[in-house]
Amino acid sequence: MTVVVKIGGARAVDPAGAVTDVAHLTVNDEDVVVVHGGSTAVDDALDQMGKDPEYVESPSGVTGRFTDAETMDVFEMAMGKVNTDLVAAFENAGVPAVGLNGVDGKLLTGPRKSAIRVVEDGKKKIRRGEHSGTIEAVNTDLLEAQLDAGYVPVVSVPMLAKESDDEEEWTPVNADADRAAAAVAGALDATLVVLTDVEGVYEDPDDPSSLIEEVLTPADLDGAKEAAEGFMTKKVLAATEALEGGAESVVVSDANRRDPIVAALEGAGTRFSPEALS
Repeated sequence: MTVVVKIGGARAVDPAGAVTDVAHLTVNDEDVVVVHGGSTAVDDALDQMGKDPEYVESPSGVTGRFTDAETMDVFEMAMGKVNTDLVAAFENAGVPAVGLNGVDGKLLTGPRKSAIRVVEDGKKKIRRGEHSGTIEAVNTDLLEAQLDAGYVPVVSVPMLAKESDDEEEWTPVNADADRAAAAVAGALDATLVVLTDVEGVYEDPDDPSSLIEEVLTPADLDGAKEAAEGFMTKKVLAATEALEGGAESVVVSDANRRDPIVAALEGAGTRFSPEALS
């Protein structure tokens, strides 16, 4: 079994438990790919440079970072540091790890979105100057070569994108890390474990006792999408995309609990099954 682990980039997510768990899994000859975020690191780097992070809402209600040219420069720098620090943490735990971003070996590729639709003051608008993209292809040969050599790939965005099929030049752009993990899990037919700072998807986001344990049917999936708010909206979207791409299953679970990956694989959190698409 291949496991893709998404480690969230929010300040409240402590990666230490996941690092230890990956060490346990690799000792047992499990193939593991790690994908990580870095939203807090990017926001902190922007703040140090005197630039406010800008978030926008799409017409479908999904909130995301608006990445202009200056933000893109900071994004690449901050994500590189997060990746290096996480690789070092794995090495210190005895896990041979290789840091990769979506640009390396054209690992993550797809079309660029230079303009996006947003909602501002209740009105739909077009914002131009965006540096983001949609991942449509994953270089699984690169990942499998690292796995076959005994390494744990530690993957981050940016991705590589083109404005159109007619263009010859690729450009590094931002992409959502949850959806990057979904693309990788789907391409590898893997189980995806999305680690965040809550137990999973709640029916009532303000009530931790309302955890949705299983998403088994299309009605369950609709309910999870309806219940998700804020950052959890993208995680439910990522779970759906991973299953559509061929992932065996998806679990959204708490990064800060004891043995977070093993716990997720054994039933903790919210589990999404492929049957939820049929």
